[in-house]
Amino acid sequence: MKFPAALRLSPRWAPYVFISPFLILFGIFGLFPLLFSLALAFQTWEPTSGLAAMEFVGLDNFIFALQDEWFWKSLRNTGWLAVASGVPQHLVAIPLAVFIHNAFKRSRNAVVGAYFLPYITSTVAIAILFSSLFSTDYGLINQALLSLGKVPGLGWLMPDAPIDWMGRAENIKPAVSMIVFWRYVGFNVVLYLAALQTIPADLYEAATMDGAGKWQQFWSITLPSLRPMIFFGVTLSVIGGLQLYEEPFILTQGRGGSDQAGMTTAIYLYRMAFDFNDFGAASAMSWLLFIVVVALTWATNRAFRPRGSAE
Repeated sequence: MKFPAALRLSPRWAPYVFISPFLILFGIFGLFPLLFSLALAFQTWEPTSGLAAMEFVGLDNFIFALQDEWFWKSLRNTGWLAVASGVPQHLVAIPLAVFIHNAFKRSRNAVVGAYFLPYITSTVAIAILFSSLFSTDYGLINQALLSLGKVPGLGWLMPDAPIDWMGRAENIKPAVSMIVFWRYVGFNVVLYLAALQTIPADLYEAATMDGAGKWQQFWSITLPSLRPMIFFGVTLSVIGGLQLYEEPFILTQGRGGSDQAGMTTAIYLYRMAFDFNDFGAASAMSWLLFIVVVALTWATNRAFRPRGSAE
């Protein structure tokens, strides 16, 4: 079937036509909300009154956010959770990936799949599961801790009564951190396994012939070779940790828990917009969070930059 000459697509315009669906969708669902949020950060707005109700207030929303104690508390909570859940992910994922890489050959994919499964599991399902595990009276975690307390020599380390994980402020952040760690450690294992497979085996053979042991090979070959992937993984952890929302939101019923101990910045932004009906302040806080993410990402880049490299 031949199309009329007027309907034929010029080769010069063909690439733009084929990519246009993505550009249109990105413009509607990506670029427009981003620009609208930036404009909204300088406005006060009652959504039920329509766009005509917007009123320009300049930097008032940013000033309010910087003076808001809850906003700073949410940033502290977010930083605490990001460090407590992010750092152990990599400290565990790197040696675990090395162990899987060396110990498993044929069954490696099955083992990796088991560790990766929490990452692709529904957040709601994970939160419901851990809500049961953290139950004060019947949760398996408390039962396990109490059982370990009966082991000779471990009694002084274990609690003598069930822990109220979700009811007491001092226990909420450790509980959320454990869930985030459990969910994302497998993802980092996959990253490091992929990087380990790119290290030439000749390096290890030469090191073995020179008398280097496994520990020396790990420090002198494996870790330096993993440096680019560690930088990538840490960067993802920094960005993801500062945007943490789903796990604490579901576990604390969207309120942050006792004394707002589990209220991250993302949760507070949601509450500011939809509970307190202040979309302008919520937008300003989101851009302040964006600045924090950019600053910490830049700091991560500087920390992993090879020594002696140009600025």
